[in-house]
Amino acid sequence: MLAQLRPYLPTALLVLLIVYFALSAFTGDRGLLSADQRDETLIAKTKELAQLERQRQDLETRARLLRDTSLSADLLEERARSLLGFADPRDYVIRMKP
Repeated sequence: MLAQLRPYLPTALLVLLIVYFALSAFTGDRGLLSADQRDETLIAKTKELAQLERQRQDLETRARLLRDTSLSADLLEERARSLLGFADPRDYVIRMKP
């Protein structure tokens, strides 16, 4: 029986290999069926990148205002009060959760 199937063994292995790669091409991580999921992930990451770029721009502006060459008194006072926990008696303090 094995002797009769022996000539077909390479062909069967080749067919199995083709089926494996075809299934992988459709259902794998980078397959054709997961394109929608990749697009959704790309959109989410693009939005996150835009938010982080805005945050970075804000931090760079604040850092520039705290340099010796262009010191902003208002920003310096705000940071000192925030770090030390002080407030002017005439200030209205509204505490918010971060």
